Formats: sequence, C-alpha cells, structure tokens
Amino acid sequence: MLHHNMLMSDNNQGGSIGLLACVTMIAGGMIGSAIFSLSGLTIFLAGPSAILSWIIAAAIMLIYGLVVAELSTIFPKSGGVFVFPSKALGKTEKTGKLWGWISTWGYINANIVAIAFAAIYVATYLGVGFPIFANLQIPLAIGAIAFCFILNTIKFAVTGRLNNILVGVLILTMLIFICVGIFGGSWDSSLLVPFFSQGASGTTGFLSVVPTAMVGYGSIVAIAFMVSEVKNPNKNVPKSILIAMGIVVSLYTLIILATVGLITAGFLAENPGMRFIPLYAASFTKLTAYPWIAKVISISAVLALLTTMLVVIALTSRAIAATAGGGLLPEILGRNGKTGTPIFATILVSVMGAIVACFPEFTAEIVSLGALFAAITISINCISLIAARKKNTYVPGKFRAPGGNALPVVALIILIICYIPDIIGGGWVLWGYTIAWYLLGLIIYSYYSKKNKKAE
Repeated sequence: MLHHNMLMSDNNQGGSIGLLACVTMIAGGMIGSAIFSLSGLTIFLAGPSAILSWIIAAAIMLIYGLVVAELSTIFPKSGGVFVFPSKALGKTEKTGKLWGWISTWGYINANIVAIAFAAIYVATYLGVGFPIFANLQIPLAIGAIAFCFILNTIKFAVTGRLNNILVGVLILTMLIFICVGIFGGSWDSSLLVPFFSQGASGTTGFLSVVPTAMVGYGSIVAIAFMVSEVKNPNKNVPKSILIAMGIVVSLYTLIILATVGLITAGFLAENPGMRFIPLYAASFTKLTAYPWIAKVISISAVLALLTTMLVVIALTSRAIAATAGGGLLPEILGRNGKTGTPIFATILVSVMGAIVACFPEFTAEIVSLGALFAAITISINCISLIAARKKNTYVPGKFRAPGGNALPVVALIILIICYIPDIIGGGWVLWGYTIAWYLLGLIIYSYYSKKNKKAE
C-alpha cells in the first residue's frame, strides 16, 4: 500500500494546477456567500464579537486544511472526502467504504446547500444593486448555476485562469469597501461597545455562530480534494492552503470590522431584511456620500458567489465520482468527459443545486443544514488523519501537519464546544432532516453494497 501511494504521488507531479491557481481556487472558493450574507447573521447574533467568531472559525478550518493536506499526501487521489475516510478508518474494505460513504453523503448535502445559497444571493445582490433584476430571483439563481456548470465542463486549466481573473477583481472590490467603510468618515468606534453583549444570542453568541462562520472557509479543502490534478502536490497543497487562508482571514476580519462600525446588531434586529445583505445595508445607510459603493458591493458579491459556486461544484462532482468509482453510486457518475471532468456528476450536482435554489424562503434553514453537515464531515476527516498515521509509515520529505495527533484532536474539541448551542437548540426540523438524510444514505449504501456483493 505504501509503495502504491508513493507511485501515485510521483505520477501526480505532472498535474495541470500550479501554485497560483491553487491559491486562487481556494481563496475564490472561500470568499463567497458567507462573508457577503452570513456575516450579517453573525453580527445580528453576536454583535461586534462576531470578529472573534470569524477568527476562531479560521483557526479551526486552517487546522482542518492542514489535516486534509497531509491526508492528500498519504492517499493522493481526487475525491478525498470519500477516499480519506474509506482508506484510513476501515479495518476491511467494506467498513472503509461505509465511513467514506457517511463522510461523502453529508458533504454532498452541505455543498448542494452551499451552491443553492450562493445562487440565491447572486440574484439578491443583483436585485438590490440593479433594480432591473429585482423580480428575477429564481431565474437569475438558476442562470448562475448554469454558468458555473458550463465553466466546470471545460478544461480545468482554462477555468483556473478565468478564476484567477475573477478572484483578482473580487479582492480589489473588497479592499475598496474596507477603505471607504473605515476611512470614509462614517465609521464609529463607539458602535463596538459593548463588544460581547450586543447580539441577540448574548455574551456567548460569538461561540454559537462559529459553525456559521466556518461555512465561509469551507473551500480550504478544495485543492487537497483535487490532489491528483495538482502539480507537485506535496509542496503546493499545504503552501496554497496557508497562503489562501492568510489572505482570506485578513479580508474577512477587516470587512466585519468595517461593517460593525457602520451598522449594529440592533439595526439588523429592527431590519430583518438586511441581515443577509449586511455590506449593502452598511453602504446604503451610512456611506451615502459614496453612492457608487453600493454598486461595487453588488458586483463584488456576485463575483464572490460565482467563484464559490465554481469551486464547490468542482469539488462535489469529484467526490461523487470517487464514490461511484467505489461502487456506491451508479457507475455513470464516475465517468469523465473529454476534458477530464466528471461530466455526469457535475450535471447531477448542478441540477440538485438549482432545485434547492428555487426555495429562497427557506434561507435560514438552508444555512443551518449546511453548517451541520459540514461539521460532521470535518469531524470524520480529523479522525481519519489519526487513523491514517497509525496505518502508514511516514515517508521523509512528505508534508506532515504540525502538532502530531494533538492537531486534529484540538480541532474536534473546539468544534464540539462551538456546536453545543446548535446541538441543544437546533429544533426538531433540523435534526429530523439530518436523521432522514442519513437514513436515506444508509438505504442507498445497503442497496449498492448488496449489488456489489452479488457481482463479486
């Protein structure tokens, strides 16, 4: 097994995705729906202390990123959300596939939710920024998904170059908002006091919204989950994770700092329609001296949402293809098109995302579900690294996440602590849906397991 893994890693030196493309894919995937929409929800619940929520979330997700980076050097095959647990946790091939399936099944749900949520807010931001689009929310959402689907069907190197341009323009527009927000004459430091108790969730609100903020860093795993398509993955995967996270957490922190100095949790409580468009709300109400800034925010948000959808569709389709390759989904979903992308899996992901995007009235429920399923997948992959280290002898020169087994354990502990409020107060709808989703997953797993056994 070890020799096989080394051979696979050597063969991956010729992948098409270089360091710059890796960084922009990760950064572009992370800078999306969360900071332009969910940041308002975190400010409403936690007040100015939401700044800490996003920093804590970044720390957890950076640990997770380093965990999957090491897993990608041990098991260098795309579709890591299925591959890593199935190779690391199973004592037999059958139990390994079960773990891989549980991880992937939750991941698929979380990502379809993320795609739909991003599409909904492409339409929302276009509507508030450009009134001509105000009554076209569902058609625009479906159109955005269709656009990202098309980009995912062409050669990934071409898509990567386009993504580089989109991310560059996106970062520029975010910096414009930060500069105008903080230095434009309307920013008020007194709005940050009291720091912890302004939000609707009280003094511990900053902890309860960490899982929501984590959604904003979900694409930290993008390159590790596509490792077989990366040039020199042993160096480029961990390096791109560190660089991208440094860029993104800096931008996020400054954006939330700018926003909480312009609008308060109380304002969002009184204006619930503004909770999911906080940057626009800040621009519209406090930056009226700069009427063009609202347009910039709308354009920036749309670019961010599109880059997120582009990356998440790519990741989810590869996870589905890897699962199909393991015999747990229809074989057709594992087939690649002429450009090397899993075309049928990409179609499935895009269609499912479009269906969910047709129900924007359930935005809050969509957010909660995405955060929960993401947390389950993160936990499984942290445990996978501990198991993988026991099974596989370390090869000198390979990337190894710092801190030994303490690193994934710390991530798990922090995740559990932050998620306790949602576990207690999640409500029967959230938990009923979660149980139903996993029961459906077990039925599908059982069917294909029996089918494969008969074929053998």
